[in-house]
Amino acid sequence: MNRKTLVLPAVVGLLAPVLAACGGSESGGGGGKTIVVGTTDQFVATKDAPAPFDPAHAYETGIWNVMMQTTQSLVHVPRGGGLPVPDAASSCGFTDKENESYRCTLRDGLEFSDGTQVTADDVKYSIQRVIAIKDDNGPAGLLDNIDTMETKGAGEIVFHLKTPDATFPYKLATPAAGIVPKDKYEPKKLRSGFEVDGSGPYTMKADVKGDQAVSFTFTKNPNYKGDVKLANDKVELRSFPSAEAMGTALGKGDIDLMARAMAPGQIQQMQVSPSKDVNLVEMPGLEIRYLGFNTDDPAVKNKAVRQAMAQSIDRSTLVSKVYGQSAEPLYSLIPTSIAGHTNSFFNKYGEASKAKAAQILKAANIQTPVKLTLNYTKDHYGSITADEFKNLSQQLNATGLFNTTVQGTEWSKFRPAQKKGDYAVYGLGWFPDFPDPDNFIAPFFGKDNFLNTPYVNNDIRNTLIPESRVAADRNQASKPFEQIQDIVANEVPVIPLWQGKQYVAARTDITGTEWAIDSSSNLRLWELGRGKA
Repeated sequence: MNRKTLVLPAVVGLLAPVLAACGGSESGGGGGKTIVVGTTDQFVATKDAPAPFDPAHAYETGIWNVMMQTTQSLVHVPRGGGLPVPDAASSCGFTDKENESYRCTLRDGLEFSDGTQVTADDVKYSIQRVIAIKDDNGPAGLLDNIDTMETKGAGEIVFHLKTPDATFPYKLATPAAGIVPKDKYEPKKLRSGFEVDGSGPYTMKADVKGDQAVSFTFTKNPNYKGDVKLANDKVELRSFPSAEAMGTALGKGDIDLMARAMAPGQIQQMQVSPSKDVNLVEMPGLEIRYLGFNTDDPAVKNKAVRQAMAQSIDRSTLVSKVYGQSAEPLYSLIPTSIAGHTNSFFNKYGEASKAKAAQILKAANIQTPVKLTLNYTKDHYGSITADEFKNLSQQLNATGLFNTTVQGTEWSKFRPAQKKGDYAVYGLGWFPDFPDPDNFIAPFFGKDNFLNTPYVNNDIRNTLIPESRVAADRNQASKPFEQIQDIVANEVPVIPLWQGKQYVAARTDITGTEWAIDSSSNLRLWELGRGKA
């Protein structure tokens, strides 16, 4: 999916855009007009992924943005970031200095949306279920450090960890640890379809057409007890096929806010030609994009090929020509705003150089030009991804050292193929699960990693990642992360490309927009209200 410095500034800029907002949305119950939010995320149930909203399977930003409104976790990351605070729990904390035992006490009177009681056994069941199913696409890796769970009465649960992990509270704050009712979720079978049940701030109803959910209506859950304060009674999340279609809907007044993901051209237009009717808000973002490799594929198995690609790519040109001011070059998997970041790829390769790339390939006796297909997903990160891969291909081919073509595939087919190792080279994005450098490293190189990569570095997996998790003060974990970044730059199982910024465009009568998306690109629909800003 997914998914950070621990505390980031709330708002970087506030600008008024060119799109005029007029008209109104359909009325909602109890809180005035329903607030309608647009997104380009697509929600499809396929043969390979029939259960998009099951916590044991779901591991995409768009899917989590639905689940976070409806399922509740013991803790959550508060507005503005920082350490997780209790949500379904009334209190949580480590009980030992080694960060190996974590105890939570549930709130009194906690209920699922249907009014049934939530107990510590439900929490244990929900998390055990994710671990037991261990879905190939799922987030079980976030919870794999749990050794045992111990419940005490109806309201207390203790997690005993295999190894120290100061990041564990962040993992409990994700939908992977969402609490679900036993009667709706079988212990070893995924729940198919688009239904979600939990104890979160909203109940949800999906509008489904064929195998796709085109919109979701979130209604205030009267049984919710937790830390979140709702500024509205009802929100509709509406899916659009493109940023352009979403922008047109905002211009017509069909939606009140457009979030993930605006196109760079839209953002630039709004900045250059502001309008009095819509505000453009820039917020901290931790989205990254990178090239990944199947390091067992003959075309890229020799790391010299991957190193030569890293030496050939000019990130500044890529960003300026394709993304403009909405992104910046990135030289590590860990973004620049995260503690422990180093420019490891720049330190290793410096500026793009055809001569240096040629030397790398010559020293390894690699015959040139190297033929490669650059694979990308056409519909998951926006249509502009095609321009990005066209530029990457042009850069590599211009060296004369590579002969590359590009191939775009729908996400529903792209992701399973990537996981199976069908692509030698592929492009992916990452939205962090929680705000810590660990989440830009472990999902890529830890056990049961997100990429399902054949690349294994035992120093990273068995020594440096565990070492990085010991420090409660995450700023003290920088040393192992610096070592990991240097190893990655040398062995090149991935090539980081750029780090994105986040923008929201909303009508001027919508409040709370500065909190509507956190640094991990999670939608916080409860923050939105209607009134004077």
